[in-house]
Amino acid sequence: MNKKLLHLPLIFCLFLSVLPTFSIFSQAADAENEDAFFIRHIHDAALIQGKSYPWLYHLTKKIGARLAGSPQAAAAVEYTRQMLDTLGLDSVWLQPCMVPHWVRGEREVVRIAQSSMGTVDLNALAIGNSIGTGSDGISAEVVEVQNFEMLEKLGAAKLKGKIVFFNRPFDPTQLNTFAAYGGAVDQRAYGASEAAKYGSIGVVVRSMASGLNDDPHTGGLAYREGMPKIPAVAISTNDAELLSSLLKLSPVTIYMRTNCQSFPDKQSFNVIGEIRGSEKPDEIILVGGHLDSWDVGEGAHDDGTGCVQSMDVLQLFKRLNYKPKRTIRCVLFMNEENGLMGGRTYGDEAKRKGEFHLAAIESDRGGFTPRGFTVDGETEVFSKKFPAMQPWLTLLEPYGLRIKKGGGGADISPLKTQGTLLIGYEPDSQRYFDYHHTAADVFETVNKRELELGTAAMTSLVFLIDKYGLNQD
Repeated sequence: MNKKLLHLPLIFCLFLSVLPTFSIFSQAADAENEDAFFIRHIHDAALIQGKSYPWLYHLTKKIGARLAGSPQAAAAVEYTRQMLDTLGLDSVWLQPCMVPHWVRGEREVVRIAQSSMGTVDLNALAIGNSIGTGSDGISAEVVEVQNFEMLEKLGAAKLKGKIVFFNRPFDPTQLNTFAAYGGAVDQRAYGASEAAKYGSIGVVVRSMASGLNDDPHTGGLAYREGMPKIPAVAISTNDAELLSSLLKLSPVTIYMRTNCQSFPDKQSFNVIGEIRGSEKPDEIILVGGHLDSWDVGEGAHDDGTGCVQSMDVLQLFKRLNYKPKRTIRCVLFMNEENGLMGGRTYGDEAKRKGEFHLAAIESDRGGFTPRGFTVDGETEVFSKKFPAMQPWLTLLEPYGLRIKKGGGGADISPLKTQGTLLIGYEPDSQRYFDYHHTAADVFETVNKRELELGTAAMTSLVFLIDKYGLNQD
């Protein structure tokens, strides 16, 4: 007998033993190819059949700035509710929340009344939630500082009766401009209360901007409990440079007049729509942005883009006839800018109802080119769920997307203690703070293709979370 024939049974047995392994590899490859194909399909649909751009046009051009408590905010609630209602979702509803009602009033006047240059009007905006100066305005000598430590060193002897000028710029070496923002924003948020400790009568803050321009940036402040309330304005970065240079030459006196005031809280709403899960309906995957904006500009990048992208995620799934295993919910939060009452109300209601959010994705960094996602969560949640996302990188890399540790977002932050993995959609950040909180944040600054690619990126990640969950095998 041929000796080679004697080995055939052994070879056949070996073949049978490795066959399951080949089968597993084949199945894994088939699944990855299937996922890659569907993600490609998502991108094609977003770029050809997406609704985010026309929705954004209406939100910005037909409604405009949407400060919480304003008629425009109410109009935005009704418009987005109607648009979600056209998508054939399983549920669309409004969630009531009480929001602050701050009104800017007449145009601000911030004037250098005495300096080596004489009288100069500065480009300025009252900081949100600030009190007004009264109709007569205030006038005082200016003292420039960089931080709260300098305030403490100067003390009441040099600050009482003065106007404090906070002039700490963004750190230009920060590649992530949100990190630069985080390193400077405390002077806007708490500068008025810190200066009031020492008897100052007003605050001027360098705008939170990454470059030099003439656009003043508003934003929110928070008065510390027990501290006197004094008026606060932001001036453009160019004017901050001018004021600083004049102070190096001689004393400068500024006249400020603002007419802003706060009224009693008003009822508003979060706008919510969802596709109910077919297998695990009690596991919720949230996508969202904040519907309110500041009262200057049109709130295009902040955060009209995040709202329409989140709505479009659901639109794409319906268009593609995708049947999710888990519940996919879109939430448009009200009052992120000057109170976070929409996010807090949503978190409280979720806790009260015992809802479980597997993941929450927030888009609130503008509508620029997608770069990926940042992920946060309680230590135990993050350590278990973040690794489960890593195998998806090969599917997302062709679209320039990465997944890394980082912040999730303000509105979804109340869900953190409820065991939710928080995810922030991350577009390119370099241009965001040219527009953030300014009159320049208008529809024309949003690129249609970049906006649609962001929708596709968010939809792709939701698809992967829905299909595979967030548990390590």
